[in-house]
Amino acid sequence: MQANCSQLHSPPGAAGSEDASASQCVHTRLTGEGSCLHSGDVHIQINSIPKECAANPSSRNIRSSVHSCTHGCIHSRLRSHSHNEARQSDDTATESGDHGISLGIGLLTTFMYANKSIVNQVFLRERCSKIQCAWLLVFLAGSSVLLYYTFHSQSLYYSLIFLNPTLDHSSFWEVLWIVGITDFILKFLFMGLKCLILLMPSFIMPFKSKGYWYMLLEELCQYYRTFVPIPVWFRYFISYGEFGNVTRRSLGILLALLYLILKLLDFFGHLRTFRRVLRIFFTRPSYGVAASKRQCSDVDDICSVCQAEFQKPVLLICQHIFCEECITLWFNREKTCPLCRTVISDHINKWKDGATSSHLQIY
Repeated sequence: MQANCSQLHSPPGAAGSEDASASQCVHTRLTGEGSCLHSGDVHIQINSIPKECAANPSSRNIRSSVHSCTHGCIHSRLRSHSHNEARQSDDTATESGDHGISLGIGLLTTFMYANKSIVNQVFLRERCSKIQCAWLLVFLAGSSVLLYYTFHSQSLYYSLIFLNPTLDHSSFWEVLWIVGITDFILKFLFMGLKCLILLMPSFIMPFKSKGYWYMLLEELCQYYRTFVPIPVWFRYFISYGEFGNVTRRSLGILLALLYLILKLLDFFGHLRTFRRVLRIFFTRPSYGVAASKRQCSDVDDICSVCQAEFQKPVLLICQHIFCEECITLWFNREKTCPLCRTVISDHINKWKDGATSSHLQIY
């Protein structure tokens, strides 16, 4: 070490060897004193530099070398640390995206299975399986409880009562994820209510009344699903430019106002539809009058739809006779006579067959 420092007193002509010796001296001192450059913490003892080196004018080159070396090590460590954090964040985002896709596929599969099963059970009328209906009810309730239990820390169930989940700052994709899950849960909830109606015996609720209840529940479900996402989206738009510049803040407020205007228009549109459904639910318009035994005997007491004896026969305005349940099920999707195609109903009473809309409400 003394030999390296003594070389600093060499003649002026040996400038190249002087610089080399100075850098070697600094390197030796840094490594010899136990500097922890490899761990990211730089410890430099200024008083450990020999006096010969400090008294020499070339000590400025030494300080410059120490500063550049320290700055380079710290910069390389920070850059490596930032790269590691970016890589970890990308891996986390990719993993959460995969979980979101898997969860979406699972919810969609559950909905399609339950919706098709309910429609089939409604079509079977009195021959529907009570065990199957009970299984669907337990399956939908269990899926909803399991989903909310998995994400209990985020309190996603707050969205069902027009409150915001416990998330500090929600990104665009997180908002879509919250709204999508809430929409599926609402579908499961109302499908479970339809299963309860299916489980009711006919002497408590006849088949014709069940169809009106299915229609009312579905309209209520769509009406509720339309307004549930409002608090979540409104909070996202308001906080869009909270930590940004004035332009982003103004854009977020403008989007929030535009969103509320669109929802207000939806409100009046759904209100007209809901009033029509309520009028149909309470008035229960009939498609004809009760047919007499003589009228039924003219067609051999056989219904042309179910090919069986008449059960509560109904005479349409086109003079064709059908069972009350058969013609009620037919007019759930059609508005003409099954035989002569005469227009009997002015409008189609949708959702009386127990079906649930597959439309995903995301805004």
